Amino acid sequence: MPIAADACHMQEDLARFRHSLHREPEIGLQLPRTQEKVLKALEGLPYEITLGKETTSVTAVLRGGASAGGTKDTAPAVLPPAVLPPAVLPPAVLLRADMDGLPVQEKTGVGYSSTIDGAMHACGHDLHTSMLTGAATLLAERRHRLAGDVVLMFQPGEEGFDGASYMIREGVLDAAGRRVDAAYGMHVFSSLEPHGTFCTKPGVMLSASDGLVVTVLGAGGHGSAPHSAKDPVTAAAEMVTALQVMVTRQFNMFDPVVLSVGVLHAGTKRNVIPETARIEATIRTFSEENRQRMMDAVPRLLKGIASAHGLDVDVDYQQEYPLTITDQDETHTAEKVITELFGDSRLSRWATPLSGSEDFSRVLAEVPGTFVGLSAVPRDADHATSPFNHSPYATFDDGVLADGAALYAELAIHRLDALAAAARVPASVPAL
Repeated sequence: MPIAADACHMQEDLARFRHSLHREPEIGLQLPRTQEKVLKALEGLPYEITLGKETTSVTAVLRGGASAGGTKDTAPAVLPPAVLPPAVLPPAVLLRADMDGLPVQEKTGVGYSSTIDGAMHACGHDLHTSMLTGAATLLAERRHRLAGDVVLMFQPGEEGFDGASYMIREGVLDAAGRRVDAAYGMHVFSSLEPHGTFCTKPGVMLSASDGLVVTVLGAGGHGSAPHSAKDPVTAAAEMVTALQVMVTRQFNMFDPVVLSVGVLHAGTKRNVIPETARIEATIRTFSEENRQRMMDAVPRLLKGIASAHGLDVDVDYQQEYPLTITDQDETHTAEKVITELFGDSRLSRWATPLSGSEDFSRVLAEVPGTFVGLSAVPRDADHATSPFNHSPYATFDDGVLADGAALYAELAIHRLDALAAAARVPASVPAL
């Protein structure tokens, strides 16, 4: 049976699994209930399971049968990876899904809304996890024809906790016994594109993300006598506007920088000049050159303003996620698979990147791969006005689950076939 049709038969099971995840979102690097559900979904399938030491990650390796002399009716004759040198091991492909939720109070009103106060799957990671567990079954059923190994990366802590770094340090990229040859990730959106549209872009697809925490250090006093104090509030206000002016005057508009202040806090009472003022901002850049320039320009500007006011300032510029840069060839591979499975009308090739950021960028910095967007906008909703990811009103349609599972699985199958053909992998493992 074609893989897309097979996936469609799993649609109801995938939706039930997704609803179970959605009702119990977990935040950060420790997701014990989510991990338990993923392990239950993989139970009985021929995967080698490794659990994270520092996080509740799950790494699952499927040994392909076609690369080891197996047939549809016989078990693959796979020697343990520890016995084989990396050069002899078959090719390997990694598929990744993030699993964590967000500290958002859900307001969608759906029947499977979060039961955890202050937590919500507002970015669709419950869909990613469900689609990858579906792909796990599809791939296991086709194990006999896999021309290599598949590594499933179920990752916690994408939302600001850098969970990908933990999994990379613990060896997810080498879980098959050798470095994976290609890696694919997927992300759903609750707006932007019509329902069911797959989105790709070679090169820079998502911005780098950095954090800025500024503490303006003054001297408190009475609000009626500001001359006898050192007011950090007015300096902080000047800093906020100066940062925006700097972006427009020192950086090329065709290589943009996005700086948004999300926290501006000072004082406890209207007639008291406070000791300090605090600014927190997010900074998005689309080139490594601008990222480095901002690291120099921002502290220089803020220290200059503070000095002009006779104040001190502490500037904490925090590097977070790097640019998400997709490999051109791997992106074209994904586009080919998408159009073969679903038709060209389902593919949108983005001309410009998004200013969101991803720690899947860590994986793509290590191995060739790509990142695919998938619109989960409800069928009856306007994708141009629907609440975007991270909104308490963001709604994701279950209808894309089967297609996402099929794409994950077919990407692995297609890429392993191509890798094996290119390497002229022999029909059986050489005798040692």
